[in-house]
Amino acid sequence: MKIDVIEYKPEWKNTFEQVCNHLSSITGFVHPVIEHIGSTSVEGLAAKPIIDILVGLNSDEDLDKIIQPLVINNYMYYAIYNSIMPYRRFFAKLTIAPQNLPTPLIVESENDFDALRNDYTNRLAHIHVLRYKSEHWIRHIAFRDYLRAHPSVLKAYQQLKLQLSMMLWKDGNDYNSAKDDFIKTEECNAINWYNSLNWQPCI
Repeated sequence: MKIDVIEYKPEWKNTFEQVCNHLSSITGFVHPVIEHIGSTSVEGLAAKPIIDILVGLNSDEDLDKIIQPLVINNYMYYAIYNSIMPYRRFFAKLTIAPQNLPTPLIVESENDFDALRNDYTNRLAHIHVLRYKSEHWIRHIAFRDYLRAHPSVLKAYQQLKLQLSMMLWKDGNDYNSAKDDFIKTEECNAINWYNSLNWQPCI
């Protein structure tokens, strides 16, 4: 499969706001902090037309509290990823009615996953639920803000994404793996930069 990477669209901000408002109405009981992350959150950066959203919760114990509220509101829950990323709960907001899906709303096995592996056309947003201000939360926020503040890094990242979008991939995870070396290097730079901006002296 090829990954559809397109030029930046200003309307992605509006899509984020719409999904954010919906998420807030569903998960308000756990007082989430919700942020727009990923390439669609960086003005001028080409991206897959899927909005990445970070939902921060106060404790790890809260992660499982929002599963049922999201699933009953037609967010697809990828339980299959919990074993490799126990600190995260991952969901997708779809543009297709649940009754038309090739799999249940809870993806628990490889058989379920295979039915969706190469289908990105019906995904409006990816929802990443983490503990607020955990190392993984900071990693996402730092990388977003670093790209916004460093045009040369943004340009290099965009060139890589456009180059990779011309190639064939097994699935989206395969495509993401090809970006891994670049992202790990720049994430490290981003975290150091972010921490330097947010450093506070001991009193």
